[in-house]
Amino acid sequence: MKQTTALSIMKAGKNVFLTGSAGAGKTYTLNQYIRYLKARKIPVAVTASTGIAATHLNGITIHAWAGFGVKKNLNNQDLVAMKERKYLRDHLENVEVLIIDEISMLHRCQMDMVNEVLKYFKNNDLPFGGIQVIFSGDFFQLPPIGDVGENNRDKFSFMAKAWLEAALVICYLSEQHRQQNNSLDRILNEIREGQVSDDSIMLLKLAAENKLAKFGKAPKLYTHNHDVDKINAAELKKLKSQPRFFEAETKGNAKLLEMLKNNVRTDEKLELRLGAKVMFIKNNFEKGYINGTLGEIVDYTNEGLPVVQTMDGKRIFCEREKWAIEDENGKALASFEQLPLRSAWAITVHKSQGMTLDAAEMDLSNTFEKGQGYVALSRIKSIEGLCLLGFNKTALELDALAMKADKRFRELTADAENEYAEKELEKEAVVFVRKCGGLLEEKEIEKNLKKMDGPQKKEQKKSTYLLTKELIDQNMSLDEIVEERGVTISTVVTHLEKIKDLYPDTDIHRFRPKGSLIKKVEKAYLGLKLSHNEEVLGADGKPTTRAIFDMLEGKLDWMEIKLAMIFANLG
Repeated sequence: MKQTTALSIMKAGKNVFLTGSAGAGKTYTLNQYIRYLKARKIPVAVTASTGIAATHLNGITIHAWAGFGVKKNLNNQDLVAMKERKYLRDHLENVEVLIIDEISMLHRCQMDMVNEVLKYFKNNDLPFGGIQVIFSGDFFQLPPIGDVGENNRDKFSFMAKAWLEAALVICYLSEQHRQQNNSLDRILNEIREGQVSDDSIMLLKLAAENKLAKFGKAPKLYTHNHDVDKINAAELKKLKSQPRFFEAETKGNAKLLEMLKNNVRTDEKLELRLGAKVMFIKNNFEKGYINGTLGEIVDYTNEGLPVVQTMDGKRIFCEREKWAIEDENGKALASFEQLPLRSAWAITVHKSQGMTLDAAEMDLSNTFEKGQGYVALSRIKSIEGLCLLGFNKTALELDALAMKADKRFRELTADAENEYAEKELEKEAVVFVRKCGGLLEEKEIEKNLKKMDGPQKKEQKKSTYLLTKELIDQNMSLDEIVEERGVTISTVVTHLEKIKDLYPDTDIHRFRPKGSLIKKVEKAYLGLKLSHNEEVLGADGKPTTRAIFDMLEGKLDWMEIKLAMIFANLG
């Protein structure tokens, strides 16, 4: 099923299970529907089975939203006590649409409790109190956490009584937006079918020899946290550059904030260094990055914010992003603002869920849960971006019950496509908006959309080095650049040093001094370096400009020395 068809069915007010393989666009489709509802002022609760998944949608965990927390069952006394809590009463009684993402990780008993809570608060015995429910997920992802010895039949939410009551329309998305009909796509489909061919196993084994140099230093995926933390800490410490620390700004309810802190995949006090391998952990299509874009810290702006060079050579000026838990009216109950970056030498398979990676080095030899290997392999775009150090039998296995259910989901999707006509769905959409007390006036809807989008952000201030580079590209001389920029010539020469490193393709040859002058500076530099005299060496162990000036007895001025050093072979 196409995303547009699934969206039309949701708009018509049907209860929906939105599913499909990794990369099919489930989260994108959900966000489209959430935007549609909010523009029409329809109260929508955006939730997920885990905190990590909730942050993808600026939502809250279903456990917190429904008020049952860690409970495994509810009695009448529990429900009465819950209704006395104004916060729960306000949003549970008013909600018209409930979205639960990553439904595969919601336990069967929790699904039934959500149904029970909504019936009680809505005073309505219809499924989920008569509101629309949208479940999204892929049961081939990681399963729910259950009691020791509990089998998946007792855990999967599609085995819940509430699942059957909801009479869900199954929307199995078929378009692929991550792997594009390549060998990895075939391998993933074979894993989903439970029949991995010998050719595919051979390809996975050969992937151990793949060189990922063209992708930069690709992240490593491990099944256990301790491996990841150890690698990231060690790699960061190896860098000789000075650390810079960025503190998160937090607001709102303490308990909700704690959830955000635990599940947003960056640190409250983030340490960065020049040369650090990082990963963007949020989508920002306007700025050119998505959740999983890899890069390296190459510079800082005048404001002290990091400049990230991505694998394709693009430079992104990184600003803070906001993660928030919002109520059904879009009001932030808790917010966490931080740079959308995390160290990316290594990440866990669990935390890679929802990401799209250009490349990754993986070790799946310690895979302990069916579906874990599938999650890891489905993060990347092609087999060329995979260096698979090892895998065990479990890494290529999926739960048998999930496979049986998935087959049935596909059959039911075909039925849905045949049953619903677009024109009828459009009529039902109007009826549903009216039933929910939503807006139908187009002008009001447009007005709300503009409010939601907020004022357009001012263009990011360009790095001072980039401004100088643009004038160099216009073939200006040093004097012309000084006049245009309103800075000293020493500043421009300092910029040239940076530009040579940051933008190696920039033509700065016209600023090259005479060969004889460069040789004098090279000779002085080498002599001072070999002297091992700490008085003439800087903190980086290299001779200072002042020391070279003194050794040459002032025959060359500061600017001539600096220019010569830019072009000299200093070893």
